[in-house]
Amino acid sequence: MSDLLTSSFRFADPRDLADLKTYVTRAKAIDDGAIRLQAAGSVLAAYVCVLRPRLLGESTPTILGLRTMALAAPSETDVTVPLSAVLDRLARAGEDDVELPVPPATVTESWTGVSAPRGGWELVGSLSDSALRQAAEAGIAEVAGIVPDKPGALIVNNARAAVWGRDLDSSGLPTGAAFAALALGFLADGDQKLYRAGRWFRLSGSRGHVLARTGSGLL
Repeated sequence: MSDLLTSSFRFADPRDLADLKTYVTRAKAIDDGAIRLQAAGSVLAAYVCVLRPRLLGESTPTILGLRTMALAAPSETDVTVPLSAVLDRLARAGEDDVELPVPPATVTESWTGVSAPRGGWELVGSLSDSALRQAAEAGIAEVAGIVPDKPGALIVNNARAAVWGRDLDSSGLPTGAAFAALALGFLADGDQKLYRAGRWFRLSGSRGHVLARTGSGLL
């Protein structure tokens, strides 16, 4: 793979850098993990993981968040780096800055090996932001009601799998997609388009995308 921009990403608009900071901050509050920064030409795709199976045989769906931003300079870069490292660099950015230095330390995350298809998406319908918010808030309350004060990992994972792996509607979209859309700040007062490609679903709105892979396990 050619790599035209390895040390930093230069954005077309300083507001994109501010939006990325908000996105990374929200993602880190969900899971203090990693972010995949995948540039193709003049577009940067930023993937984060909201939910994933953590135990063998667990039915928690793989749920990813995705935001895309325009780059001022073309790049063919694909790196996975800690969220904390990106947030540290974004915290030092000024109001008019458009450049994000790429953290030098990369990490390996199993979810980055599960890529959603780029094409073949079929429009299934749409879901209102209000319905998704209601489903997410109800799920959060349900998980909190199941999990005791000092839970073990198995109890927490079982609770999340039971609630977030449940079908949200007749399409088979897992409820965890609603949680991701709420937690990442993708919901407003409109609608999200729902697409499907094989085992993958995609919720797409003006603020970002949620990718959900159904079926047990990561592979």
